Amino acid sequence: MLTIPTDARPELRRWFAPERPGPLIFEHVARTGRGRCRVDRWPDPRVVLAELPGNYALRGDPGYLADGDLDDVAGFVEAPPEWLPALRALDPATAVWARLVAALPEAVAVPPPARDVRLLTAADAPALAALDEESAWIHETWGGPEVLAAAEVAYGATAGGGLASVAVPFYVGGGHEDIGVVTVPAQRRRGLSAACAAALIADVRARGRTPTWTTSPDNTASLAVAARLGFVPVRDDVLYAVRTAVPG
Repeated sequence: MLTIPTDARPELRRWFAPERPGPLIFEHVARTGRGRCRVDRWPDPRVVLAELPGNYALRGDPGYLADGDLDDVAGFVEAPPEWLPALRALDPATAVWARLVAALPEAVAVPPPARDVRLLTAADAPALAALDEESAWIHETWGGPEVLAAAEVAYGATAGGGLASVAVPFYVGGGHEDIGVVTVPAQRRRGLSAACAAALIADVRARGRTPTWTTSPDNTASLAVAARLGFVPVRDDVLYAVRTAVPG
């Protein structure tokens, strides 16, 4: 497939319109400069692939895929249902991962900033890089800990000599930002996820966007944090796990 130059990415926006809450992979690529977009041909593409590390969005007609076009895809794919047979042709073990998408109504008040939560800066890159393997996914859509730290968009809380919890705009769109938050196992059940997410929510709203929250219907901890902050479910969704396991 052909990689589209950065300045041509906006021409692909119509393939992913209208924007809706959830995994805004194309918009994140287009707005942050992270990741890439590929097509089967240029101009007049028939297949469009937006990709970030471990996260993909597919649009178009899977019948136009050529052999080898998706051989390097390994992760979670957001795509219309007609893509599932093509993905299972690539990986027969492709699983359907149920997701629940929620949004924060404008009328919900943002909790005041917690004293132990702060905006992360470039100086925090080593602390982000030191997160355990279970938590390291938090910086993947930004291209790694150094890039995320330098962007100054994440909030964190420190405990036990390192970062205990981090909240980031995991996907940045034009009208929405989907929040990702992680707390290291030893520091859970202290309200840190909610505190970091609350600080981030204030920034998302200041940027004129709606905070959103995407999780699994069986992730009771994540659902509890979202409910505590006032998020309201807006739709059910799925991701396709290609050459990767659905998180337990």
